[in-house]
This record gives sequence, structure tokens and C-alpha cells, in this order.
Amino acid sequence: MKNEYKTHIHVRFRDIDFMGHVNNAVFFTYFEMGRVAFHLDHISKSIDKESLSFIMAHASCDYIKPIVIGTNLVLHMGTNNIGTKSFQYVYLLADADDESIQYAKGESVQVCYDYNRNVSIEIPPDFRKVLERFQWSNQ
Repeated sequence: MKNEYKTHIHVRFRDIDFMGHVNNAVFFTYFEMGRVAFHLDHISKSIDKESLSFIMAHASCDYIKPIVIGTNLVLHMGTNNIGTKSFQYVYLLADADDESIQYAKGESVQVCYDYNRNVSIEIPPDFRKVLERFQWSNQ
């Protein structure tokens, strides 16, 4: 994968469910943690209405392998399908010690949004440049 963003994710005890593995809903939290880290590293050093100018429209996850406590994770992220007002984040959650072991793949669609006027807006030019820098070719 080229032009990717990577961040490490630590499996917390609270992430584990009765079956002894990370609960399926927590995978979406891991994706969110990646989005926040990406935002802080490449968009703005703060999280507020002015810098976080998009809203979630869709999210999905394909579960490949259970994750157990003690697993070191790395989240690979990129962008895709950058439109006029919306864009897609794509995710690959892998084992940090052996990245050939994959646990999940996912995607989310975000729509740029003006929270003060409650309307969708075009992707701001500076933000578009960042998204394009991390674009994964059609996978």
C-alpha cells in the first residue's frame, strides 16, 4: 500500500468481550482512533468544529480474524473516492509484529459539513491536498 498513514493501536482489557476476543463494535473505535490520529498529525493540532469539518455518512468492517489481549496492532489508513463533498477512508488492521496477519478491513465515507449552517460543503482545497496525498489506488 502506498501513501498510507500508520498508527499503532493498543488492545485494552475493556476491549475484550465474554468470548475472549476484541468485541466487534470496538473495531469501529480503532478506526476512529486512526481518524483522530490522522487529523491531529496532518490537518490540525486540535479537534474542534472549525478543524473537523466533516460528518460520518457510512462505516463498514469486514472481520477477518479475532484479536486477543496482548496483540500489538497497527492500523494502515488511506483515502479513496475523493469527490466534491465526500471522501472515503479505508482501513487495514494488522498485527504490528507480523503485518501479514490481518484482522479487519473497513471503510468509512465522510461528507464535509458546515456545523454552523448544518449543510454539506465542498472539500476545502487544503484538506483535499492532504486527502490526495494519502490516496490508495483502486484496491
